[in-house]
Amino acid sequence: MSEQEVLYEVADGIATITINRPTKYNALNNTVRSALTDFFKKAEKDDAVRVVILTGAGEKAFAAGADITGFPGIDSKKVRPAALQGQELSVYIESMSKPVIAAVNGFALGGGCELAMACDIRYASANARFGQPEILLGIIPGYGGTVRLPRLVGLGMAKELVYTGDQIKADEALRIGLVNKVFDSIEALHEGTKELATKLVGKPGVALKLAKQSLNNAWQQTLTDNLAFELDSFCQTFDTEDKEEGVAAFLEKRKAEFKHK
Repeated sequence: MSEQEVLYEVADGIATITINRPTKYNALNNTVRSALTDFFKKAEKDDAVRVVILTGAGEKAFAAGADITGFPGIDSKKVRPAALQGQELSVYIESMSKPVIAAVNGFALGGGCELAMACDIRYASANARFGQPEILLGIIPGYGGTVRLPRLVGLGMAKELVYTGDQIKADEALRIGLVNKVFDSIEALHEGTKELATKLVGKPGVALKLAKQSLNNAWQQTLTDNLAFELDSFCQTFDTEDKEEGVAAFLEKRKAEFKHK
């Protein structure tokens, strides 16, 4: 693992993971994927971390996809481990118990777009560009792009983006539901992302975890199964200290101080 190519910082309950290959448009190689996996697992295990922010170094890119310089001569057997590594990383981000916010500055293409889609919330700067350009290389998305994109933007729009390989600007990504909010500058993006993360740090951790699981189930389970999970989770929150604190704070007209228990 290279700590130089992926940076990790924790402050005020927020872990910030930064892909640090700005001269390569933060392209994803084996080292970066491995480091990202390690840092997300580290954040998951750290009780001091309540929220994770994923971003890219510099102003040009969040992550411009896989490092294509390693593609020549690679066949199906050789590429499978790397694709599987990318899929497993995306699934881990999506399923970890803590909220993950993508702060998208610049290009989020291919695997970079797929990583952003695995995050719970996507904020973008006005210079952000999104796309699944794999078709232009004679291949298709491999980190879950054909699965998550239609669920976020609808099947027709997803097919158009995947079939054409076209890039879209931040305002279009906002219009179709690929991102939650767009900021005028990268500085404003990071300020806005920090503000959201700080807000989530103050929310009850157990309830956030269960809410994330139940919302993710909406993609993965039948309506009946998801409703059953939601019911069990709703009832479970009534056994937490945070529920008692939240209700008491509301009745006493004060700010709640959650202990995430």
